[in-house]
Amino acid sequence: MKKNKNIIIYTILVGFGLSILSCTKDFNEVNTDPLGKTEVNADQLLAPTLVNLMTTNMLRNRNFNNELMQVTVDLGDTEGKTFRYDIRRNAADNTWNNWYLNLTNITDIQAIASKPEKLNKSYQGISLILQSWVYSLLTDTYGDVPYSEANKGKDGNYQPVFDKQKDIYLGMFEKLEEANNLLKDGTSIVATSDPIFKGDVAKWRRLGNSLYLRLLLRVSGKAEVSSTVIAKIKDIVDTNPNNYPIMETNQHTAKLQWTGSNISSALYTSPFMANVRVNDFYVPAIGEFFINNLVVWNDPRILQAFGTNNINRFRIRPGTNGYAGVPSGYVPGNEPAKQSVFYSASDNAVLSLQTDPYTGIIMNAAEVDFIIAEAAAKGWVSKSAQSFYYKGIADAINYWIPNIMNGGATDPAAIAYADAADIEWNNSLPLQSASATSVSKMSLIHQQKYYALFLVDFQQWFEYRRSTYPMLPMGLGLLNNRVMPARLFYPVVTQSANPTNYKNAVASQGPDVISTQVWWQKP
Repeated sequence: MKKNKNIIIYTILVGFGLSILSCTKDFNEVNTDPLGKTEVNADQLLAPTLVNLMTTNMLRNRNFNNELMQVTVDLGDTEGKTFRYDIRRNAADNTWNNWYLNLTNITDIQAIASKPEKLNKSYQGISLILQSWVYSLLTDTYGDVPYSEANKGKDGNYQPVFDKQKDIYLGMFEKLEEANNLLKDGTSIVATSDPIFKGDVAKWRRLGNSLYLRLLLRVSGKAEVSSTVIAKIKDIVDTNPNNYPIMETNQHTAKLQWTGSNISSALYTSPFMANVRVNDFYVPAIGEFFINNLVVWNDPRILQAFGTNNINRFRIRPGTNGYAGVPSGYVPGNEPAKQSVFYSASDNAVLSLQTDPYTGIIMNAAEVDFIIAEAAAKGWVSKSAQSFYYKGIADAINYWIPNIMNGGATDPAAIAYADAADIEWNNSLPLQSASATSVSKMSLIHQQKYYALFLVDFQQWFEYRRSTYPMLPMGLGLLNNRVMPARLFYPVVTQSANPTNYKNAVASQGPDVISTQVWWQKP
């Protein structure tokens, strides 16, 4: 045993006891892949990677984004309550670890699809889009992060440098330009490998260019790049729309549609069902800000019955006082009574938010509408801000209640809804709000965009940090000087495993605390 260092000890725990077997003669046989595959194809990596990413995003949307953005309130006065801006350091670990882990698969898709014998431009383009999506989540959550040297552990680089956020954004813009060009050819992909668009490459191209608009808008307030990114927004929307197709309808919305209501019934089961216990799903109360607006507006997403099940599409169960929420950021010791909650699978309902097939959203058409509306209101593009404001409202509502509005840029139903709700567009309004109670073009756009971004990873939080909208009430029980957290901490393991580059990042960006603003947020 001691003379042969290649001996492998197999320890097998069986029902009748423990046996230790020393195996050398069967080494090759035992260590051969029983499926006979020594490598994978690009199509085999895409679906599981997307499921893993959406699982991470949806679960962290539920317990982090929704708490910060007053969609829900996890009642209680214990430590670590996110709604009170009491963010524990380990809150950063899950997203960092899972996003970087899945980036390995995503970059492998590009590498495999670039080989001469497996050349496929569409998988290359899809990989570049997904890389940009995940890196944008990383840098918008943490600030400066590994980018140019990330995911190169197999090459011996275990301590990657942290790239500056500006450089990461410029790199993502390059990736999205390349992806648009690669996807022009429309090279076919395996439809069953694609749980988002079922092999429709043209829709992937629309997603890439829509993501491009999202990221361009996010950094448009930085003077050092504003002229360039605004010109690119105009290029995509006005000058060369045929070369940069974007999402225009809900049929273009990028979503992983879940097909099962429990773990055993289907391959694509919502992580709300697979990872959250039924009795835990309705624990968070609905926030007062989130639900009160919908009630005041007589919004069909909450008040209209769905089929014969008498369930609104946002899947909210009324409380003792009807559709009512609880105030976020309340002072400890003054816990309010829970009111409305999201329906869980335990309710006597065919569909609940926990089992709803439409919750796996990457990016939707309504967000693109509101991006264009903002760009138009600021005079960057020649489109009508009013038209795209109403189109955004229609597309957002239609996603949850199909065909209740026609979804056009001058949708009469959307205009009537906004007029009745007293949120109609007015070209005479100022661009920005002068106070927390005043109405402006930006306050109208971003209040509706907030609801369009329901369930979309951290986008509500990112957009609030960029725009300061919607006007969230700031309770007296908030920590962090009652200022919305600007980022998450770097994970503790990164500090210990990559100390030099961690220290360099902190020295460049600022202290590793939740109040340090990222590059695009700084004045």
